[in-house]
Amino acid sequence: MEHLRKLSREELFKLLDIHAKSWLAHDGCWFLAAEERYDIDVAIALDTRSWERFSPAEAKRIMRAFQVPEGGGLDALEQALGYRLYATVNPQAIERPDENTLVYKMVECRVQTARRRKDLPDFPCKPVGLVEYSKFAETIDSRIKTRCLQCPPDRTEGSGCICAWEFTM
Repeated sequence: MEHLRKLSREELFKLLDIHAKSWLAHDGCWFLAAEERYDIDVAIALDTRSWERFSPAEAKRIMRAFQVPEGGGLDALEQALGYRLYATVNPQAIERPDENTLVYKMVECRVQTARRRKDLPDFPCKPVGLVEYSKFAETIDSRIKTRCLQCPPDRTEGSGCICAWEFTM
């Protein structure tokens, strides 16, 4: 760990970028292995179960590291979303249409961008996302309710984002 303390700010950001992209690549490799061994439905079921466990763990780590208050409502959720690994690799946007609503948008998604570049259909990540975002938000504040506004396999062309999630108190 001592060698990391000697890195410059720019080198630390480069390392963060590498780690986040490596994490996402590993997630993709794991999914493909599950899909090859079984089928896409089983792989999605396994992926969903994995995110059911990972999302609260990620939220708790973020809360501890950055003093995000438990039960802190949508302000705490907004803060925590900015520290997720996804925030490093996928441009995102947050809108607050009113004090009881937060809309999170994944503007670009490396997974979907790669699939589109290969002329493949979008990965149907909605069932996984429903669990992932709900569990993350509930860990921040159990009063937060999550609703999917759009996510593949929903059509996303022309919407300005790949997926959008609404969180309400």
